[in-house]
Amino acid sequence: MSRTRSTSRTALLAALGLITATGATATVLGTATAGAAAPGCKVDYQITNQWNTGFGANVTVTNTGDPVASWTVEWSYAGNQQVTQGWNATITQSGAAVTAKNVSYNGTLATGGSTSFGFNGSYTGTNAVPATFTLNGVVCNGATPTTPPTTPPTTPPTTPPTTPPTTPPVGTKADNPYAGAKVYVNPEWAAKAAAEPGGTKVSNQPTAVWLDRIAAINGSATSMGLRAHLDKALEQKGSGELVVQLVVYNLPGRDCAALASNGELGPTEIGRYKTEYIDPIAAILADSKYAGLRIVTTVEIDSLPNLVTNVSGRPTATANCDVMKANGNYITGVGYALKKLGSIGNVYNYIDAGHHGWLGWDDNFGPSAELFKQAAVAEGSTVDNVHGFIVNTANYSALKEDHFTINDSVNGTSVRQSKWVDWNRYTDELSYAQAMRAKLVSIGFNSNLGMLIDTSRNGWGGTARPTGPGALTSVDTYENGGRYDRRIHLGNWCNQAGAGLGERPQAAPAAGIDAYVWMKPPGESDGASKEIPNNEGKGFDRMCDPTYTGNARNGNSMSGSLPDAPISGQWFSAQFQELLKNAHPAL
Repeated sequence: MSRTRSTSRTALLAALGLITATGATATVLGTATAGAAAPGCKVDYQITNQWNTGFGANVTVTNTGDPVASWTVEWSYAGNQQVTQGWNATITQSGAAVTAKNVSYNGTLATGGSTSFGFNGSYTGTNAVPATFTLNGVVCNGATPTTPPTTPPTTPPTTPPTTPPTTPPVGTKADNPYAGAKVYVNPEWAAKAAAEPGGTKVSNQPTAVWLDRIAAINGSATSMGLRAHLDKALEQKGSGELVVQLVVYNLPGRDCAALASNGELGPTEIGRYKTEYIDPIAAILADSKYAGLRIVTTVEIDSLPNLVTNVSGRPTATANCDVMKANGNYITGVGYALKKLGSIGNVYNYIDAGHHGWLGWDDNFGPSAELFKQAAVAEGSTVDNVHGFIVNTANYSALKEDHFTINDSVNGTSVRQSKWVDWNRYTDELSYAQAMRAKLVSIGFNSNLGMLIDTSRNGWGGTARPTGPGALTSVDTYENGGRYDRRIHLGNWCNQAGAGLGERPQAAPAAGIDAYVWMKPPGESDGASKEIPNNEGKGFDRMCDPTYTGNARNGNSMSGSLPDAPISGQWFSAQFQELLKNAHPAL
């Protein structure tokens, strides 16, 4: 999705010496009032993301004077910005004037202490950085006073805020866990990325920790376990909020349609799944030591949709998926995981909802939503244990196709009839995610349901990226010439040649979307190009073989996979380099 960041106002303020600006961050350097009697202060105002007529911002206030027991930060906008949602402060607005007051758990600021709060807002035209901020009535000048204050600070509010903060104290859940929060940078992935040529450009990006087998919970001499990651997350957290992303991925008979992702548990081993996998994860996450973290779980990717699309009666049916539909262990396992993990106050469950190239057709879309509802209420769980859904996990579907829409036609033929779209209702992941969200809410999921989109490998940049629609010769030339997604077929999923890094992780980028995330760590293989013996239960899937001529799932097309790939989850340098080269936005 295309977004631009307004920098003209920031540049002007910097030229006048009112702020120092780097990227999207502005540090206000106002002039202190002579004889002002209140704490010195510094305010950093950062636009964290911006899109169309919306934006997100984070504000950090540092007390450079005497300690305070409560605080009020105020500023005025030069334009028509309106705060629409806030967290870690009670934020009110009257005209252009904005007031942010501390909440019950962050009012105390020692000398040198700082705190952060954030918000989403709307605007039209330019989105100028405010020129001046005050703390408890005194203009922030970024310096420590050289003489003691001569009058007491402004009296703090005597009544509590009339509206609760969007992000409440530890123990209750935020509407959007990503809003106003940093996201955990997995040090194991970061080290591998940084060791690659050009990898330091992205090695500071947050990626998920995959718990794809029982042994991953405790780790080993060469890999971090779950506790080790959570301990490292506490170090990264500092005084603000931090999200840790976990992929919970070990169902019995896992991924019945793709051999490359098969797991360690057999189709009937639901007991082991509960007691040896989910229960130990839940016990660790429930440790009070980690109560201050926001823990996002992506629950069992690529599993539930298989029970709709890859069972008897479909040309893509597999015997393994028929087994899992018959024994019910996918439904049972997901329901159990949702209930067990959802009962923990700081855990946010997101169920995998496939992608538009899998579930976007009429006969897949509705039945899949109904199946998600069935799993959400299985094993005593309820829809309240589902904070949201994630789409495009470990897949390549473009975030937004700009050069054609589902409503276009060429010479009287609809785009839906093109070979690529093939009657799908959706052309990209953003439209699919928003439509799936609406459908899920309509069948009983919570109205504040949030969606995540994995953008780790769907950038499709580089020299092959189209700059406009294709020729109007036919609906196929029109669509093929204009689409960003350059796969040979929409059904290709393994280590795709030409793929690139997509949008960088960011919170609240579009309506109904909690975040763009890199849930699949770039550079980790989708599966081996040839059979490689291993102790992780991962089989050889011909869709990872670049010489394979395909099957019903990809229209009997070439697989489009890169050669010489290792088993799924292992580092694949050639893939990482491909993603760097074709990143969009470019690095």
